[in-house]
Amino acid sequence: MVHSEAMAVERDPMQINPQSRKPRILLAASGSVAAIKFGNLCHCFAEWAEVKAVATKAALHFIEKEALPKDVTFYTDEEEWSSWSKIGDSVLHIELRRWADIMVIAPLSANTLGKIAGGLCDNLLTCIVRAWDYSKPLFVAPAMNTFMWNNPFTEKHLMTLDELGITLIPPVTKRLACGDYGNGAMAEPSLIFSTVRLFLESRMQQSGSTVP
Repeated sequence: MVHSEAMAVERDPMQINPQSRKPRILLAASGSVAAIKFGNLCHCFAEWAEVKAVATKAALHFIEKEALPKDVTFYTDEEEWSSWSKIGDSVLHIELRRWADIMVIAPLSANTLGKIAGGLCDNLLTCIVRAWDYSKPLFVAPAMNTFMWNNPFTEKHLMTLDELGITLIPPVTKRLACGDYGNGAMAEPSLIFSTVRLFLESRMQQSGSTVP
């Protein structure tokens, strides 16, 4: 169910001039224990790209804000509501969608997977996805218990994401945080980073550019 090619559009985010700016990567975390690795993920990308980060309320249970790179702007649901007070003010989830060349949701919990597949948008992360320009790449790295991963709903939800053009970075088999052994652990941050970077390098080579 891996969708490896995003549709080409008039504002193709792969046509980035490496002399003018770095790629803009929007990283997002939902409520999974794997969010403890979100700081590491941000560091991986921050050395190569401009990074902004988003986390759901549940993800905040596992993220140490102090571990995030200092140049990464971090957004929560509070900023979504506090940044708007009247007509004419910017809408955060729209501004982040416009800013980003690529979005990466890691970890993607079973709950947030279900919300995205159902079109729900009740927090900053899911509002960005609902408003996403699907001509731009969106990657997800799921993390959940093995039985949740094997649940029939998961396959149905992943098929919906594939139809949208979202790229799956599959989970791996290992001892999970709950003690069970099986598939469902989030791919390592280094693998998520390399997958996204190789994707971008390939697209830029096709356009005759190079990646910094």
